[in-house]
Amino acid sequence: MLGKGVVGGGGGTKAPKPSFVSYVRPEEIHTNEKEATEKEVTLHLLPGEQLLCEASTVLKCVQEDSCQRGIYGRLVCTDFKIAFLGDDESALDNDETQFKNKVIGENDITLHCVDQIYGVFDEKKKTLFGQLKKYPEKLVIHCKDLRVFHFCLRYTKEEEVKRIVSGIIHHTQAPKLLKRLFLFSYATAARNSPATDPKKHAVMFDTLQDWCRELERTKGNMKYKAVSVNEGYKVCERLPAYFVVPAALLEEDIVFFQGRGIPIWCWSCHNGCALLKMSALPKEQDDGVLQIQKNFSDRIYKTVHRPPYETAKTEDLSSNFLSLQEIQMAYSKFKQLFLIDNSTEFWDTDIKWFSLLESSSWLDIIRRCLKKAVEIIECLEAQNMNVLLLEDNASDLCCLVSSLAQVMMDPHCRTIFGFQSLVQKEWIMGGHCFLDRCNHLRQSDKEEAPVFLLFLDCVWQLVHQHPPAFEFTETYLTVLSDSLYIPIFSTFFFNSPHQKDTNVHQRQLSLPLTQSKSSPKRGFFREETDHLIKNLLGKRISKLINSSEELQDGFREFYDGWHSRPPSYQGLLLPRLEGPEIKVWAQRYLRWIPEAQILGGGGVATMSKLLEMMEEVQRLQEKVEVRHHSQEALQAEAASPPRTSGRLSSLFPFALLQRHSSKPVLPTSGWKALGDEDDLAKREDEFVDLGDV
Repeated sequence: MLGKGVVGGGGGTKAPKPSFVSYVRPEEIHTNEKEATEKEVTLHLLPGEQLLCEASTVLKCVQEDSCQRGIYGRLVCTDFKIAFLGDDESALDNDETQFKNKVIGENDITLHCVDQIYGVFDEKKKTLFGQLKKYPEKLVIHCKDLRVFHFCLRYTKEEEVKRIVSGIIHHTQAPKLLKRLFLFSYATAARNSPATDPKKHAVMFDTLQDWCRELERTKGNMKYKAVSVNEGYKVCERLPAYFVVPAALLEEDIVFFQGRGIPIWCWSCHNGCALLKMSALPKEQDDGVLQIQKNFSDRIYKTVHRPPYETAKTEDLSSNFLSLQEIQMAYSKFKQLFLIDNSTEFWDTDIKWFSLLESSSWLDIIRRCLKKAVEIIECLEAQNMNVLLLEDNASDLCCLVSSLAQVMMDPHCRTIFGFQSLVQKEWIMGGHCFLDRCNHLRQSDKEEAPVFLLFLDCVWQLVHQHPPAFEFTETYLTVLSDSLYIPIFSTFFFNSPHQKDTNVHQRQLSLPLTQSKSSPKRGFFREETDHLIKNLLGKRISKLINSSEELQDGFREFYDGWHSRPPSYQGLLLPRLEGPEIKVWAQRYLRWIPEAQILGGGGVATMSKLLEMMEEVQRLQEKVEVRHHSQEALQAEAASPPRTSGRLSSLFPFALLQRHSSKPVLPTSGWKALGDEDDLAKREDEFVDLGDV
């Protein structure tokens, strides 16, 4: 058994580095390969999944400080995933009960989840793509769910190294055709398998009756109507087969303008006001066509703006809000903070972590999205105005802002099935381009932008600030974000309902959104951080958000008025927007970094301790009640085992407790030039409250 791993090595082409430490000699690995094969873990394949290539004698490394250790096994690549099958899992002390995904294992990486692939050549890391002339000593895979895998190929046969590395690069980095997505093979193979009915609770909005019921639920059926003019997608492939428009709108207009420039109903407020969205009309150069479009737009606007009884506010999200490029650029910088290769890299970047966080602008983008949703709510709730959201295709920022407004205003959307219905209505039927925004086909990164993930992050802020108002937890949202990259659910793999229905008509695949256990909502380090680090990082976080524009007077009055009252969790729900109230979603972004865990601490451990104390009180009460019974009964009561929270962590249920770094809390390298504690305290640039993350 290998006790430690390697720093480098070369697919059979480079001599071992002197830094290698092993409890067995390299030749012993090959000599005992037959014996090891007998112990190999079985590869479990899903229906329709095919093995493409594999390599044996691969070492999966676990990075810890300057030393490394790992386990020996097989690395395989199928048309669905990359999987590592370890021969001796006990080498890593995998004795903890962790979160288990029903589809993929801890050492599985779906092909769509691969973000970047790096090769290590002479201890230098380089990005891998295309055809390689030289094969690496080590394979490093960065995943879109922020996991990082290290596979040492030093003792793998050269032909197997070429086969597995080339196969992984080709099947994860090369452009794909839509029909090559694994979900088609899975759907065909599982066609006759029993499937749960996705319509049992959540509304799918694929029938006219679904839209009529939603209109009735929100009391919008007096002013709006569900139409079937696009049935069979004969008018517009971008829109769903059924949707809702103002009652006064003529169906001929929808047909003539192919669904563009049409106000589409999203939701109705209790006071009769409505939230609508509209895509832009095609840009024309011909004066005659432009005049027709102008006359039509004026007529359409009058259907939702009829003063003094009904007025409307238009909000152009394409020109005065975020751009997709801003969102993508910010997230690209932000995610690099969590793709940590090893413990040493973690501590080296720790001192500038908050500066890097600020420069990414991701938290500020979240705040701007929440603020925009509150502005929309203020118009609906306080000013009694219809709100018309405008966007080029009404399928990105319109989906995000309208969904956030509904989560804040409608308690139904804060339930499990209400939230599922909201995602189905606003994102799936709303035509959000998941295929392009997630870049599932790897054909071009120009359209890529994590808009849906941004929505989930905004919802997490609300869940974090008002947990009693939600029927689901942050773990539910974390699993939902991971499902974006699991290509067996058609939910997040198409650009429109038409594309989905055309390509996956043989079986209605749907994401099994199930509620998970409650999980912590606490941040980076917390109580286990010593006094010096708390002093060092005391004030910086307040700068992360406040740099944006000040709140306007009318908005401020509405916003402050709501926060001055006790929140009603069955009514309107507004987030706090100032300063450090917008935080890092620790469970999703920090869960794979052992150094970021609090062993035995965090929200889950705290709750576990409270339950332990409550059970102890209950046992004492029972002892009092049964004093007249025998001494044996009392002893039996006292013998009941108490709860233990020591094995939990702040990032439960995803945290890997056995991989926690042994490095001291206060790192030594990287801090030496800062001087003593008094000098450190004077450096305002390094002040931040760790409890605010």
